[in-house]
Amino acid sequence: MQTLAVQIEDGYIQNFMNYVNNHSENITVYKDKNLEDDSFFYERKKELQQIRAEIQSGRSKLMSFADFENKTNQFEKELELKYAN
Repeated sequence: MQTLAVQIEDGYIQNFMNYVNNHSENITVYKDKNLEDDSFFYERKKELQQIRAEIQSGRSKLMSFADFENKTNQFEKELELKYAN
């Protein structure tokens, strides 16, 4: 079985449902709750899975929030010194 996303104009939904109901017993129509909450759910899911795989394989590393905050503060100070007028 394959899953497809279909966008249907609001005024055409009943015609579409009638067509599906009249032409195929092999089609199941349902609302995907994930897409209702976040239209990019599956793209984000794929990206997060890729990030997780990179961390698990050692190609990427996590840093603590404290380290991130220190590096960000240091970078901000360097920018202020560089571009101060």
